[in-house]
Amino acid sequence: MKFKKFNWFDKKETSAVKRVMRSGELSGFYGNWGEKFEGGREVKYFERECEEYFQTSHAVTFNSLASGLSAAIGAIGIGPGDEVILPPWTMSATAAAVLHWGGIPIFADIDVNTYCIDPEKIESLITEKTKALIAVDIFGQSANIEALKKITKRHNIYLISDSAQSVGAKRNGKYAGTLGDIGGISLNYHKHIHSGEGAVMFAENSEIALKLRMIRNHAETVISELPINLSLTNMVGHNYRLSELHAAIGREQLKKLEKIVVARELEVKMLVEKLQNLEGIVLPYVDDSNTHVYYMFAMQFIKSKFKVSKKVFIDEIKNLGVPGLSSSYINLHLLPVFQNKIAIGDKGFPWTYIDSRNDISYAKGICPVAENLQDETYFSFYINDYSLGKKQIKFIYDSFARVIDKFIRNNN
Repeated sequence: MKFKKFNWFDKKETSAVKRVMRSGELSGFYGNWGEKFEGGREVKYFERECEEYFQTSHAVTFNSLASGLSAAIGAIGIGPGDEVILPPWTMSATAAAVLHWGGIPIFADIDVNTYCIDPEKIESLITEKTKALIAVDIFGQSANIEALKKITKRHNIYLISDSAQSVGAKRNGKYAGTLGDIGGISLNYHKHIHSGEGAVMFAENSEIALKLRMIRNHAETVISELPINLSLTNMVGHNYRLSELHAAIGREQLKKLEKIVVARELEVKMLVEKLQNLEGIVLPYVDDSNTHVYYMFAMQFIKSKFKVSKKVFIDEIKNLGVPGLSSSYINLHLLPVFQNKIAIGDKGFPWTYIDSRNDISYAKGICPVAENLQDETYFSFYINDYSLGKKQIKFIYDSFARVIDKFIRNNN
């Protein structure tokens, strides 16, 4: 069975690229204060269009969400020894952004249904060192932002949304990524908006937005020229700038976002209708307050129904020709950087910093829900990689049904 790759590019993106090429300006940024400090024509148009589309005060583009998150951590003033709480299920860049400023990631367990950070697991981790919480809107839907806001407000800490995988998803009618103090979406390969590389960060606070722009583009060289006073804290900049080419493609992709989301929702609806009556698997859960854009079609394996492991089950379906299946995700706290507490230099910084706590543990067992999902039950179909038709969906169903029948029959 042939599975068509997800691709919404057409002549509009081609025309946009040609427009930039003809202009002769592939990047519009200058690293000094002036009109081009904030980028060229395409970048500026793209940012204004994102502000309108996502209904937010400030949209700031970056060359990746890894860069955007790093800038966000810097913009809120994180420094050595400061702690930032985040879930273990996310791309490593989420935690690396904290480490880049000498901050210390503290991992909170996830909800077994949504795979997002569990609000009930956060309070016990907050200390006088805690400065922020990162909510990762994993697999295509928002975290429980209302519960998280109550916690961050009560403890006077920042709330950052990493909505890389949830572009176009909504919670209570508002877009994921726009619901915290800072949030961001990714534009890289197989995201709902695909410009090659790139990201957009959102903020309501004007000073935070300015700091994002400063860190994006060599802050240290221009801060003395600002028309307003701005703290020097973390005003050490980078080249996190988006090119005109990427911005032009992003503009065209943004126009298609609603259609892309609707198409993905329709695919999932058909897939769920097929799979929902099969034994032994749990299909994706959608929080009542959320829309889900399905970056991943996340499922769970019910061990008691089978005599084989999750991996054997998944491998059997793969062998029938179903692509894009994975039997695992990631638990960041178990990566070597955290197990060995070696990140910046070879002396254990930031954990060995004089103001850092010395009782921080990343031992297996601190996030039991995430760990059990990884080891025993979670598996997924990379639906974001494909455009599915009725034939592909039937093939997936037939393959699942065949393997489930084989193993459950043998189990009985």
